[in-house]
Amino acid sequence: MRTTTLLLAGAMWSVWRRSSGPRCMCSTRIPCGGCAAEFRTEFGTRYPNSRVAYASKAFVNPAIARIVAEEGLGLDVVSGGELAVARAADVPPDTIYFHGNNKTPEELEFALDYGIGQIVVDSFHELEVLDAIAGERGVRQDIMLRLSPGIDAHTHEKTTTGILDSKFGFSIETGDAAKAIRQAMSAANLDLVGIHFHLGSPIFELEPYELGVEVVLNYLTQFKEEGLRLEIFSPGGGFAIGYVRSEPPPQIAEYAESITKYTSRLCEELGFGTPLLVVEPGRSIVGRAGVALYTVGGIKDIPTVRKYVSLDGGMGDNIRPAIYGSEYEAVLASRMSAPPAEVVTLAGKYCESGDVLVKDITMPVVEPGDIIAIPSSGAYAPSMASNYNLNGRPAIVMAKDGDARLIRRRETYADMMMADVF
Repeated sequence: MRTTTLLLAGAMWSVWRRSSGPRCMCSTRIPCGGCAAEFRTEFGTRYPNSRVAYASKAFVNPAIARIVAEEGLGLDVVSGGELAVARAADVPPDTIYFHGNNKTPEELEFALDYGIGQIVVDSFHELEVLDAIAGERGVRQDIMLRLSPGIDAHTHEKTTTGILDSKFGFSIETGDAAKAIRQAMSAANLDLVGIHFHLGSPIFELEPYELGVEVVLNYLTQFKEEGLRLEIFSPGGGFAIGYVRSEPPPQIAEYAESITKYTSRLCEELGFGTPLLVVEPGRSIVGRAGVALYTVGGIKDIPTVRKYVSLDGGMGDNIRPAIYGSEYEAVLASRMSAPPAEVVTLAGKYCESGDVLVKDITMPVVEPGDIIAIPSSGAYAPSMASNYNLNGRPAIVMAKDGDARLIRRRETYADMMMADVF
């Protein structure tokens, strides 16, 4: 075994090579702690009554959930599975927010039994089901409502969530938001304590947040006389990271300045006081912490067309390029000092022509057995990984200051057949 330290895009990435096969190297302890502290500081100094809730859909397992709790963050979960991880890691239930557009009755029962803080309700069906479940248990559950403000965040169409044509949230434009607010306030076993919206991800602009805050808060004023208490207000997450050097995102301080300035001013002007402001970074905390390492296998050179460098992973461990057209940088980790020499395409091993991780990138001459590193792979690559072609998902290793520990072992063939019934 050997350790390699790479300095990429101004951040220190610690990676650990073990054996052949794709590896998602999540050195979360360095960037996660720093970014978590930065989010807390930048929002907290500008708006003291704020909370940072880590969006676990970006990637979570017990080790990550424990770090989130240690860093003083809340946790945003979207499924019973993510909630189970939070419980296994002893995340305080009152810091958990449960999102999702179609939570099952079993998931809602699980959430109430664990005593989580808030459930972010996303449909009329959920309002009715949750009210009934809470009544059966003799409890009153705090809820927030997810509204859809009809704002385009100018991100990929598959990750835009705040527009009218979206499966998420109660639309302001159609009148569903007003109906949901009134129904929630009259529910026998629910306490409507806050309002949430989320515009999409990743958002490289500040204006959508500002417009979203303005639209939603102004809209809510009509319900004040009806008894709406805005104890919690959340503009969601969606904060971008730099996947390629040509597209740098805003700094966390810029996001914080924009969101807190508009929230503070409008809440004061509209008489909402200082509700708890909750932001939900996921990608922007864990994304830069992960470096995926691949071993080069076959190389196919098609003169005047393209040179394919095949890796021992691909869309099974990072589906984002295939479904979103996402772009990544890459470096030759095994020979970092080698000069750029040719344009190649880094292709995966899965049985799809679209299984390409990085297209037409200039790299040194690559040979079979070389190690390719793709930074900014910590978000959504591991959480969206699959067993397509029955390839096992990669191991994940956490590293800090030259030390490393395994936080998820590589899947075996036996693992992939464990749920099968012979």
